[in-house]
Amino acid sequence: MAASIEELMSALTGSGDPVEELRALKRAALALPLSALRERVPELRLGGIFSLMNGNDQEQVVLCVAILERFLQASEPVHIARNYKEELQRGLYHPEDSVKLLAISQVGRIVESSEAMTEILNDLELLKQMILCVAGDELSVAREAVKSLSRIAGSRPGLQLLFGSNLLADLKSVMAVSDVVRYRVYELVVEISSVSAESLSFCTNSDLLPQLLEDLSGDDVLVRVTCVEMITALAGTLHGRQYLAQHGVIDKISNMIVGSDSDPFSGLYLPGLVKFFGNLAIVDSPQQICEHYPAFLQKVFDLAQGHETTMIGVAVDTLGVLGSNVEGKQVLQKTGSKFDDVFKRIGHHAKNSSTELRVRCLDSISSILLLPPDNHTDDLLAMAESWFRGMSNQPVEVFRSIASQPFPELHCGALKVFTAIANQPWAQRMMIDSPGFVEYIVDRTVDPDKDSKDAKFELVKSLINAKTTAAVFGNQHYLRLRAYHREGPYYIQAVSTVAVEGAE
Repeated sequence: MAASIEELMSALTGSGDPVEELRALKRAALALPLSALRERVPELRLGGIFSLMNGNDQEQVVLCVAILERFLQASEPVHIARNYKEELQRGLYHPEDSVKLLAISQVGRIVESSEAMTEILNDLELLKQMILCVAGDELSVAREAVKSLSRIAGSRPGLQLLFGSNLLADLKSVMAVSDVVRYRVYELVVEISSVSAESLSFCTNSDLLPQLLEDLSGDDVLVRVTCVEMITALAGTLHGRQYLAQHGVIDKISNMIVGSDSDPFSGLYLPGLVKFFGNLAIVDSPQQICEHYPAFLQKVFDLAQGHETTMIGVAVDTLGVLGSNVEGKQVLQKTGSKFDDVFKRIGHHAKNSSTELRVRCLDSISSILLLPPDNHTDDLLAMAESWFRGMSNQPVEVFRSIASQPFPELHCGALKVFTAIANQPWAQRMMIDSPGFVEYIVDRTVDPDKDSKDAKFELVKSLINAKTTAAVFGNQHYLRLRAYHREGPYYIQAVSTVAVEGAE
């Protein structure tokens, strides 16, 4: 009969070589369902395992970490905080990164519980050690420390403690270790600032956020790249955008785009600048952003028509995001022939470039051409038709050709374009006028894998859900689409065999 967890725990006491007992305990802990373990863990005393974790034997440490992860996972945060806070603090000093990760992750769990967090907030030494872990050599440890500190600052008491005590001096001291560590602290500051206007105010008053904004104008190009990435995250919130606008940061980034033509190193940070405005346009207003910062859209057009593959990809992705809603589509339409030329160029890349760029172009095309079912105005339908026809003399055949290639990502990308326009009457007429198009749609043998079959099914579903399909396609073709949809994407036609007398 297998020993119980309690018996295995007792066997650890006084054992000269506890590795074998730890192996058995690990097996028992992993074999027991978490629900059953939750009932027993409060009665167990885990101090002995924490002590064994401080040994020099590598396997012993690994076993202790695995066992404690399981037991602590089954424990309530308040129970951990009240019974093992000191053990967790010692774990933060441990030379093994796996032990540090265990301790930091459990502190992160504790601070998510309002009842348990008070136990942590009363221990400045533990919090200081958490901050020191941000400067650790192991990236996973540093990231977990940033995540847990961000959770601590998620409450007002934690926010006040982190920025209103000696811990702020510890944060600033850690920043001096290296540029890498400095930007880990900035990452923490941006995460905290994004939570609320109050959090942003604390980060501003600490001088940490203003220091990040100053680095945006520095001479180090790589530093600028990192700054733009972080500022983009802050711009995802309304209070963050207001702060950046009030401090002239958005104007500064716009000016960086304007000046990028004369900067030989602009290729390093320009993608980040474009991404910043692209995200800004979506969370704010495409029309306002493009009108107030015309250099952004002009730069995107220039990149899309350039010859550098990396920059073309950035521009294509940005246009896909910008054109994903009706307001963004209208902004693009207002540029007239400028966007017509750009869209035709994207269509060219969808046919002729590297597979990766072709897939990105197909995603962008489908995003731009997609119209909400409840917003099929004559103007929008005419706009989408004009863009689609402008890509090629025979655009339906072009995308059918792409869909016929033996690359699943291209196959699905082309089907996604057809799905985007499938509920628009002009597109349905072009489809039915293309010889063999319906036969292609209902032919399952041309779809090589599950993703392709799913993509084809989405196209059929979009067609049968459209109000105009029956009238445009005709009753016979419409019924074939309905049958395909009813049978599902993975239907296999049964083949019956007839036995012939005398045949082998």
